[in-house]
Amino acid sequence: MTSKPATSPFARGDITNFAVLMTLAFLVIPLTIPNGYWYSSILIPWLCLALAAIGQQIVMGYAGQLALGAAGFMAAGAFACFNIELRIPWMPFGGSLILSGLIAAAFGVLFGLPSLRVRGIYLMVATLASQFFIIWMIDKFGWFKNYDTSGIITAQDIVIFGYAFTAPLQMYLVVLVVVTLLTILAINMTRGSVGRNWMAVRDMDIAAESMGISLLRTKLQAFAISAFYCGVAGALFAFTYLKSLEPVAFDIKLSFQILFMVILGGLGTISGAFIGAAFILLFPVVLNTVGNVWFHGMVDATVISAVEQVVFGALIILFLIYEPLGMAKLWENIRARMRSRSVPKAEVPRQQAS
Repeated sequence: MTSKPATSPFARGDITNFAVLMTLAFLVIPLTIPNGYWYSSILIPWLCLALAAIGQQIVMGYAGQLALGAAGFMAAGAFACFNIELRIPWMPFGGSLILSGLIAAAFGVLFGLPSLRVRGIYLMVATLASQFFIIWMIDKFGWFKNYDTSGIITAQDIVIFGYAFTAPLQMYLVVLVVVTLLTILAINMTRGSVGRNWMAVRDMDIAAESMGISLLRTKLQAFAISAFYCGVAGALFAFTYLKSLEPVAFDIKLSFQILFMVILGGLGTISGAFIGAAFILLFPVVLNTVGNVWFHGMVDATVISAVEQVVFGALIILFLIYEPLGMAKLWENIRARMRSRSVPKAEVPRQQAS
């Protein structure tokens, strides 16, 4: 009897689920949601933040490296894309995205070097330096902001094959295509030899090194790919959602939000990045709606913000104690129970009395 591999290839159910999701994303949503508010305020930021959360998943959930500073890499990607579009006008937007991701990946390698010597909370503090250094560098040197003194720079229009994508639905489709391609790439990496090396280092790096896995290459590879995803997400976040660039938009609060997305969604799962991003993004909207509808606006906005932080903190503690795999695991358990209930139980033949 052969044993089941640790990382199985795509099953028929995976392909079916992927086809259903793609149909909903590319056909059903554009045909049924005409309101631009949903694209500009809900769907586009959700996809951008989910992409950044995938990057955080790679370095933290799969490689097991406690890293904090995803917003810094997003800022590097956003301002790199702005300068590439500004100074290399013939560069297509897709090329600008790739180059901005590579620039962010270079920062990821630079600030991933401490992972070779320190680990745990010390590594998190070391990687936190990337957040402050990148923002300081953008603020200090005016070249990155094209010497603009206003503090807020208007992002250029997204032009692909000579056509400007400026409408909310058009920008949603651009973000959706990029996120879909990078998500498929992340799934393939995590299910292949690269992902197995990451998880071996995460589970026990000494044993992984004794098996011939290079800790230097594996850890820096995880940091580089994670920063690449965050850099692309930052560029899309600035050009499609914010439509402007300012260092304040990529502060430490955003890094913590991405960290919460990964923890609540589920460590070591790609789907957890999307679930966690949806929860972090929609929960404040639900709280504000409840405050306005049920209490007729009598609840102060600062109170709602405080409740939001308390709930996030309580959920993180509960998930870390009772369900470390997060909401993705809860969703899998619900699906398993629904499947078990839908399958009819085999009738047990009654024994005839002798």
